[in-house]
Amino acid sequence: MDLQDQSLFQEFVKGIKPLKQDTVTFSTQPKRKLQQQQQIKELREKEDTLFYFSDEYEPLLDEEGKRYLRPGDDHYLLKRLRRGDFVPDLFLDLHGLTREQAKQELAALLLACEKENLPCACIMTGYGSFTLKNQIPRWLVQHPKVIAFHHATKEWGGDASFLVLIEVEGDLKQL
Repeated sequence: MDLQDQSLFQEFVKGIKPLKQDTVTFSTQPKRKLQQQQQIKELREKEDTLFYFSDEYEPLLDEEGKRYLRPGDDHYLLKRLRRGDFVPDLFLDLHGLTREQAKQELAALLLACEKENLPCACIMTGYGSFTLKNQIPRWLVQHPKVIAFHHATKEWGGDASFLVLIEVEGDLKQL
């Protein structure tokens, strides 16, 4: 602004009383509080899901630990899973992760499948030292939302992967 514009402005606003803003309060605190509550809720859900996975539990699985069907569910679901009738909606690659990291990622995968209503997921363990490949079935059978799992078809990773059916809202027979 040059000097002439400034003097013109001063002349124009001379005698004007400033307004007092006292009716609306602006605060960012409620947004922060809402975000914090959402983060706490997500953390609790993740912790709740981790609660299901015990390293001490030894389930009664078949000799290879490559398949499981929750008691009371239809055996045809396991057959369809083995044949590859279900297409995985989410993939989890556990290559290079420690047991604890793998446990957290598995919990997050199951939680995501529940939230998004995705009934089938693929978990890639790889071959490696077989630590995760042997542990993943033991963790999966402990989770109440896991209906069944089977080694994946070659299309989805073969013996180095598991296809998992998760209980979601809706009917699996429609798939």
